[in-house]
Amino acid sequence: MIRQATARADILAGLTAAAVVAPKAMAYATIAGLPVQIGLYTAIVPMAVYAALGTSRPLSVSTTTTIAILTGTQLALVVPDGNPAALLTATATLTLLVGALLALAALFRLGFVANFISEPVLVGFKAGIGLVIVIDQIPKLLGVHFPKGNFLQNLQSIVQHVPETSVPTLVVGVLTILALSTLEWFRPRWPAPLIVIGAAIAAVVMFSLQDRGIELVGAIPAGLPPLTLPDLGLAKEMWAAALGISLMSFAETAAVGRAFIRSDEPTLRPNRELLATGLGNLAGAFTGSMPAGGGMSQTAVNRMTGAQSHVASLVTAMMALLTMLLLSPFIGLMPHAVLAGTVIVYSIGLIKPGDFLGILRIRRTEFMWALAAFLGVITLGTLRGILVAIVVSLVALGQQVADPPVHVLGRKRGTNVFRPPSTDNPDDESFAGLLLLRPEGRLFFLNAERIGEKIRPLIAAAHPTVVVFDLSRVFDLEYSALKMLIEAEKRQREAGITLWLVGLNPQVYAVIQRSPLGAVLGTERMMFDLEIAIDKFQKRREGGA
Repeated sequence: MIRQATARADILAGLTAAAVVAPKAMAYATIAGLPVQIGLYTAIVPMAVYAALGTSRPLSVSTTTTIAILTGTQLALVVPDGNPAALLTATATLTLLVGALLALAALFRLGFVANFISEPVLVGFKAGIGLVIVIDQIPKLLGVHFPKGNFLQNLQSIVQHVPETSVPTLVVGVLTILALSTLEWFRPRWPAPLIVIGAAIAAVVMFSLQDRGIELVGAIPAGLPPLTLPDLGLAKEMWAAALGISLMSFAETAAVGRAFIRSDEPTLRPNRELLATGLGNLAGAFTGSMPAGGGMSQTAVNRMTGAQSHVASLVTAMMALLTMLLLSPFIGLMPHAVLAGTVIVYSIGLIKPGDFLGILRIRRTEFMWALAAFLGVITLGTLRGILVAIVVSLVALGQQVADPPVHVLGRKRGTNVFRPPSTDNPDDESFAGLLLLRPEGRLFFLNAERIGEKIRPLIAAAHPTVVVFDLSRVFDLEYSALKMLIEAEKRQREAGITLWLVGLNPQVYAVIQRSPLGAVLGTERMMFDLEIAIDKFQKRREGGA
């Protein structure tokens, strides 16, 4: 009975997710400048392969807005004339490269790259992507045409072509946005894209909307996805974009997988996730797919409707295949304005002012990182925007590790709690002649000199006879930092100040013991904790030593 109930839940979840995946996948294909059927192809093979190999039970793999715009940007560079055959070959090549890079990352156990871009940077990057997509879709909403350029050029062209707007097309687009937004707000469990697109197709059939100047998708091929052969000669031009798309694909897949895992489900295995999405893309490259990754909305639908296993994704993939086999004539009747409205509604969600404000309230520096990533996408384009996001993340990481905190400590009276001085704790104890310092983090070549710059004025201001370094928060001591510590000990000893070390972990202790500093300090000047150091200092002072 349990298996039957699980199977029923998976089938229901798969069918419901298919009602969301199929129309959105077609809409996302248009973001990339590809025929709508490519979106459906992407919801078949990559999804099925992930279902067979992945570790997240509810995760639904097709394409996403982020992946689609990155794909479209690269394809526009490689196939500037939009030749259909060349476009499909380039898409297959790009998908193959993305799959190969993800599979190689799995082989080298690089699952940690899912966290390579910091959350504030990702917030800014996605907001930039969302705005670029919305501007890209507005011409379809207005029914106007012009050569595409960068973000600012497209914005200028839209303003110039507003007088040419096709009113019927605009009405259809606006009605699509209103209908989708209303359904998502009041009936979030309903398959809003399917309902709206179905209604639009029915309206085309009943009222011959194409005769009113509303452009339709047009005929699309029915049947199984065709065998598509990549052109490895394009690899040299596309590998950099493939690397960026691979990073975003895995980052989104891992984030969505983590967001929807339940406590009673197996832990996600990042390297297995890399392999599953990589092989899904590799197989999809030969069946007409564009690059794929885990999608937030369809995974949410899977989870909300009770998906218990990967069977739900297999059902979704089967429904996408049946759509291609049976419903192709109807899909061709979709207005482009409806697809544009669908894309706009689901891309607006990438722009989250609340997240920007939340970051600003907590840390102004990280808000600037988010803003830099946002502006990078807007001004430099989506592919260069990835580079900006990575560089900003690296700079942020470098800034944090290059300037670690060094705290002067006092003791909460009557306890063994040590903390930095604060106006909120005026009664904390300090000890004349004794300076307690606590550096934090890994001490290595990048921050050794900076730590020294922070410590020297603290010692000069305190005039201690003993300086205690609490290294309990230092998990590693690299040679450059060790050399700085040796020199500091010598310099302070010559100035009549004694250096003690406390709270060393086994690794740091072993490093010091193997160095000349170990012999200089001996066991007398290395202690387990600050309490022992204070007790020893007080006895030494009382004894007049």
